[in-house]
Amino acid sequence: MGIFLLRRLSTVAILLLGVSVLGFLILNLAPGGPLSLLTATGDMSQEDINRLAAQMGLNDSLPVQYMRWAGNLLAGDWGRSYRDQLPVLEIIASRLGATLLLMLTATGIAVLLGTWIGVISGVRRGGLFDTLTSVFFVALVSIPTFWLGLVAIYLFSVKLGWLPAGGRETPGDGSLTDVLSHLLMPALVLAMVHVAIWSRYMRASVLDAISQDYVRTARAKGLSESRILWRHVLPNSLLPMISIAGMQLPAQLGGALVTETVFTWPGMGRLFMDSLNYRDYPVVLGVLMLTALLTLIASLIADVCYAIADPRVRPT
Repeated sequence: MGIFLLRRLSTVAILLLGVSVLGFLILNLAPGGPLSLLTATGDMSQEDINRLAAQMGLNDSLPVQYMRWAGNLLAGDWGRSYRDQLPVLEIIASRLGATLLLMLTATGIAVLLGTWIGVISGVRRGGLFDTLTSVFFVALVSIPTFWLGLVAIYLFSVKLGWLPAGGRETPGDGSLTDVLSHLLMPALVLAMVHVAIWSRYMRASVLDAISQDYVRTARAKGLSESRILWRHVLPNSLLPMISIAGMQLPAQLGGALVTETVFTWPGMGRLFMDSLNYRDYPVVLGVLMLTALLTLIASLIADVCYAIADPRVRPT
């Protein structure tokens, strides 16, 4: 198990290095630059521009800039925002809680609802419920998240007035009921696509478990279908879903970026888009690295849990 964990940790380190290099190069080679918004108005003289570029270290070569940024990153200094002049870690920390709240809620909805639908679809393969959910979820996966969010706002906020259109809480309120009312719609929109994906995987896993010899043996012993489902089919069907759960985090983060923008949810996704528009590269890189780190950690935890649950995947 120690060798298995060491290999996974080395893979995480290599991937983080690759993400940092590619992210840094793409941002710094993109048209414009961190000074483009400041110089667009023409109010700054060339001397001011040169002095500001020197202060920000932008006159150095890209390898030198990368090594300085990466060294500071490892030392815990993620830089300062070009726009607000606040530490990047402080800015991200102020938004991280909102994103985690949204993602954990959406993940909980997706896992619970997707598991329930997948189990019923697998047990009643080819039935009306299986057919309807299959058609519905194929259509749902084809719908862009931002369009689904706009439709939800129009229906539940504009037309029916049941839920607020955006934000995390009403100014001056902030009660639990108020926060939940703001959270419900973006969490459901973010969860819906993942319900479709999770239920399809769960259905396939249930069908695979039902076809195994131990299920036929249990039936031959006279066990009831409900007992076979809970004692044999469901535990073995959930085992492959551990890996699927780890793979879903990147999709959740990508969906959160769009969902937070549509619902003006004050999380890291909206922070990333705002910082990208302002070319606030230290914040963009900080969000990118934290997102990559969280994704790789989730994948690592899923691999370790799967190895513990199924020793066959461990290296000999």
